[in-house]
Amino acid sequence: MKSGTLKQILLLTDGCSNRGEDPSAVASLASQQGITVNVIGILEDDQTESPDGLQEVEDIALSGGGVSQIVYSENLSQTVQMVTRQAMTQTLQGFVNKELRQILGDQQSMEDLDPEKRGEIMEVVEDLGETSDLEVVVLVDTSASMRDKLQTVKEALMDLSISLNSRVGRNRFCIYSFPGKRKDIDLILDWSPKLDSISSVFPKLSSGGITPTGPAIRAAMYQFSKKNLLRGMRHEDEYGIEESGY
Repeated sequence: MKSGTLKQILLLTDGCSNRGEDPSAVASLASQQGITVNVIGILEDDQTESPDGLQEVEDIALSGGGVSQIVYSENLSQTVQMVTRQAMTQTLQGFVNKELRQILGDQQSMEDLDPEKRGEIMEVVEDLGETSDLEVVVLVDTSASMRDKLQTVKEALMDLSISLNSRVGRNRFCIYSFPGKRKDIDLILDWSPKLDSISSVFPKLSSGGITPTGPAIRAAMYQFSKKNLLRGMRHEDEYGIEESGY
């Protein structure tokens, strides 16, 4: 079993979407295309309970085959790392279960194996989690209520980048904010192996406006196919240069 590329959308928000298509339906579409949608709902530090709007956080992640977590701002950094890694393991376990069913039949899954065999497979999952390439599109809600949380979001994403540097597999991130000025999402940081440069970008972010979460997730999905298209074009250019050298 060889390592591949794990694709994730990481949505950071603090409230309910209020424009556009149902975000849970879009997350389901992303999952069907092999993209896991993870959602972190950010509470104010003085909130004692989760607002009703954050029920959407769980619904989106459930539809997107991902992980959801409600968190206070002060614990955001630890949560972003935990959710990203937990989603990697969950995705790989699903892949392994699918492979097992093909080998052993539809009635068999990892949970049906004896503890020793299950332990061996979990070691494989852990190894794949370290060696697989990881691509994450980070979606940051910059609606008006997120204004005081953007600094915490920046620090959490930088910590995420640092924590994943020890992996053998390659990490690639890009960051978008929503709502965009003229589109559903605006580019903050294009595909990069590290998030160090967001320090210079985040202070320029302005917050305000509506929360088009569904359209934002749909726009985020296209960033993976666009990345593959650009990679293919570069490969063709290099191939053409090689050919002309003969």
